[in-house]
Amino acid sequence: MPDADRREMQEEGFLNHMADKEQGPLPGRSNHAGKLPQAGKKLQEAVCVLLVELCERFTFFGIVCNMILFCTVKLGYCSYQAAMVNMCFVGTSTLTPVLVGWLAEYLVGRVKLVCICMFLHFLGTALLPVVSFPFEDVYIDRRHILHTLPKREQKIVFYFALLTASLGIGGIRAIVCPLSAYSLEDCGPKELLSFFNWFHWLVNLNSAVVFVSISYIQQSVARNLGFLIPFVSGLMAMITIHMVRGEMIYKPKTDSSLLTTFGVIFSALKTCCVRYRYFGTGVTNWLDHAKENHGGHYSETQVEGTKSLTRLFPLFAFQILYRTCIMQIPSGYYLQTMNSNLHFSGFVLPVSAMNVISIVPLLILVPILECINSWLFSSKDNGHSPTIYIVVGHLSAALSVMVAGFSEIHRKRFPQVEQTLSEEVLLVSSMPCFHLAPQYILLGVAEALVTPSCSLLSFWLVPERMRGISMHFLALFNGAGCFMGAFFVQTAHAGTQGNWFPHLLHEGKLERFFFFLASLMMVNTLGFWTIAHRYNNLHQDCTNEFRGCLPGEKLLKHGKAIKHYSAVLESSPILSPVEKI
Repeated sequence: MPDADRREMQEEGFLNHMADKEQGPLPGRSNHAGKLPQAGKKLQEAVCVLLVELCERFTFFGIVCNMILFCTVKLGYCSYQAAMVNMCFVGTSTLTPVLVGWLAEYLVGRVKLVCICMFLHFLGTALLPVVSFPFEDVYIDRRHILHTLPKREQKIVFYFALLTASLGIGGIRAIVCPLSAYSLEDCGPKELLSFFNWFHWLVNLNSAVVFVSISYIQQSVARNLGFLIPFVSGLMAMITIHMVRGEMIYKPKTDSSLLTTFGVIFSALKTCCVRYRYFGTGVTNWLDHAKENHGGHYSETQVEGTKSLTRLFPLFAFQILYRTCIMQIPSGYYLQTMNSNLHFSGFVLPVSAMNVISIVPLLILVPILECINSWLFSSKDNGHSPTIYIVVGHLSAALSVMVAGFSEIHRKRFPQVEQTLSEEVLLVSSMPCFHLAPQYILLGVAEALVTPSCSLLSFWLVPERMRGISMHFLALFNGAGCFMGAFFVQTAHAGTQGNWFPHLLHEGKLERFFFFLASLMMVNTLGFWTIAHRYNNLHQDCTNEFRGCLPGEKLLKHGKAIKHYSAVLESSPILSPVEKI
C-alpha cells in the first residue's frame, strides 16, 4: 500500500505541475525587467535575438569567406590542406553549440558561460588580425631590418584564434540564440515551415552581404586588415548582448537532456545484449530494455521520448553526405573559382563573390515556396510533408557536384593566364568564372529545399520536451558531414598521391573527386527516397502516433477529463443529490 500511495501522490503532483505549466507564463524569460506590455516585450526580445544572430553569422561568414585564399597565399598551405581547415572550422562551429549547451546545463551557469563565450569570441576575432596584419610594414628598427612573425608562430596563433572563435560562436548560438527563444511551441507545421524558410532567408541575405563586402575588402582594398571586420561585427554582437542581457538569456526546460538520451540508448543496448544472450527478448522495442520495469534505470517518459527521437535517426543519417556536398562551396568550388578568370569589365571579382550565385536561388525560391506551402497546407484531406522537398534537394545537390566535374574538364581546356590575388601572381585558366554558375545555382536550390524541411521534421515529429534535443542531434549530424568532407579530401589526396585533389588544379584530376562524390550522393538520394514515406504525414493524429503518447500526457488528459466530468456532475440540475454523491 505505501508504494501505491506514493505512486498516486507522484501522479497527482505531476498533474498539478503540468496544469500550472499550461496556465502559467511562458518559461525561460526573466520577469523583472519591464513595464512594457507583454506583446511589446516579446517583440523587443525577438528583434534583439535576431540582431545578435545576424551579427554572429556576420562574423562567421566573414572568417570563412576567404580562409582558403589566406591559407594558400599567406600561410603557404596546399589547396587540399586549406580546404580541410575551412571545413573543420565550419564543422567545429556547428558542433560547439551542442557542447556549450551541455556545459550550461550541468557544469557552469548560463550567465557565467555566456560571459566566457563572449570573451572567447572577442579574443578569437581579435587574434585573427594579428595573424594577417603586415608586421613587416610597421616594425622597422634603426638598421632597417624587417621584423616578420615566423610562420610557425603565425600558424599557432591562427589555429588558436579559430578555436576560440568557434567556441564563442557555439556559446552565442546555444545560450543567447537557441531555437527555443523564438517561442515556437504553439505553432503548427505550416507556421513552423514558414518560420524556418524566412529564418534561413534572412541568414542567407546576411551572408550574401558578407561575401560581397568582406571578400572584396579582404582581397582588394585592405587585404591584411580584412579580418578586422569580423572583430568589429563580434564587438557589435557583444554590445547588443550587454544592452539586453536580462531579456536575452533564455532558460530552456530541463525535462530532458542530451546525456539522458545517450544514457537511455546505451542502457538499452547493454541490457538488450545481456538478455538476448541469456534470457531472450520479450519487449516490442529494444529501447524498452532501459525502462525501470524491464531492469533499466530510466522512467517510461524518458524512454518513450528517446524512442520518438530515434525514429528520426535515418533522416539525420542521410543528411551527412548532403552536408558534405554543401561543403564543396567553401572548398572544391572555391578552388575552381580561384583558378578561373575573375576579370569582368576591367574589374577583378572577389573569389567569394561567386557564393552569392548560390544564395540568389534561395532568396528567390523562399517566397515561391511560401505560396506553394500555403496552398498545400490548406488541404484538410491530405497532410502535406516536405519530404518531397528533401528528395528533390538531394537530387539537386548530386547534379551540382556532377556538373562541377564537367565544369572542371571544361575549365582545363582553356589556356592559362596570369592573375594577381592578394599580391600573388597565380597561373589560372582563362575560362570566365561565370561558367561555374550552374553548379552554384543547383546547390542553392538544394539548400532552399532541404534545410528548412529537415528543421521542420526534426522539430515537429518529436514531443515538445524533446525538440531541443532533436535539433542538437541534427546539428551533430550536420557537423559530422563537415568533418566527413575533410576526411574525403584527405583520403582522396593521400590515396591518389595528390591526383584527385591536387594543389595545382591543372596538374590533377579534380573532376574525378567530384564524380565520385556525385555517385555517392545519388545513392544517398535513392536511399532516403525509400524511407521518406515514414515522414509523409504531418496530421496531428498521425504525428501523435509517430511521437508516441507519453505517460505524463496521458495522466494530464485523464486528470482533465476527471475534473471536467466532476464539474458537469456538480452543475447538472437533472441529477438528484444522491446521484451527485
